[in-house]
Amino acid sequence: MTTYDDRASLTDLTAVVERVRGSVEDVIEGKPEVVRLSLTVLLAEGHLLIEDVPGVGKTMLAKALARSIDCSVQRIQFTPDLLPSDITGVSIWDQQRRDFEFKPGAIFAQVVIGDEINRASPKTQSALLESMEERQVTIDGTTYELPSPFMVVATQNPVEMEGTYPLPEAQRDRFMARVSVGYPSAEAELQMLDVHGGVSPLEDLQPVAHAHEILKLIEAVRAVHVAEPVRRYVVELVAATRTHPELRLGASPRATLHLLRAAKASAALNGREYALPDDVQALAVAVLAHRLLPTAQAQLNRRTAEQVVQEILQRTPVPAAAPRQNGIGVGRGGPGYGQQPPRRL
Repeated sequence: MTTYDDRASLTDLTAVVERVRGSVEDVIEGKPEVVRLSLTVLLAEGHLLIEDVPGVGKTMLAKALARSIDCSVQRIQFTPDLLPSDITGVSIWDQQRRDFEFKPGAIFAQVVIGDEINRASPKTQSALLESMEERQVTIDGTTYELPSPFMVVATQNPVEMEGTYPLPEAQRDRFMARVSVGYPSAEAELQMLDVHGGVSPLEDLQPVAHAHEILKLIEAVRAVHVAEPVRRYVVELVAATRTHPELRLGASPRATLHLLRAAKASAALNGREYALPDDVQALAVAVLAHRLLPTAQAQLNRRTAEQVVQEILQRTPVPAAAPRQNGIGVGRGGPGYGQQPPRRL
């Protein structure tokens, strides 16, 4: 059951997140929904994949988020000649000690920025698999724990662009959410010229939150309650992707867990101690679509994974809140839910 201390943590979360959000939005103009999703993934202990065409601010978003938090940051520029040991580290023979000494790679940081991740070979991309899932690295039979909090923020160009490799399914499945920055509006682009026309605002960006604060906020998010009907709703959404006729690969059980965690983080960002179906619906496309593979026929019909997820959201019945008694929702930590017909988003 949620305690008074948990409620106080959620209050603190709102204040800290607003500071980080304001700091990032000073750099990324006119994209509040993208910044919010980035913070949601951070507090849900996930990893973020930013996909879009060059020049729209993918790397700047990753850098702004990393610099807004007082923690260790490493940036990896993925290139075709990048080796797995450049990411994880390597054991080097020490002549004086007459023994091997481990030199940590760039993955040993609390926020790791992987720039243009799909320009490296699949072999190099696979060096991230263990660290992203188990938060550890195994080199020469020795396992090294990664720092906490730990988040990978990777950018990639669309696979149609020259010199890119498609991310393996196992790699995509480890990213909690995928976001597209998109082109700014005319007003935001005009404001960008005023702000970025001289000195980049990244140079003056100072940390507004400490790593230990983020760890406390992550603990608060873990305590957010999810009613059994909402959990069942998450499972039904994911299960529908596995039987949809236009998909040859549905979402994995890891996707179910990621969607639940993201919904809890979204509820906490809204100052609630319990998750709602609205939290799940708002994040379903970002969390599920990049894991799905449409069939050949669906691709010929120009049907995207995002469209399929939207269709599943409209077809799946949404849990309905139970009647309130004296203004208090039935159930522990928030309202209970029954079933109601699906509603159009």
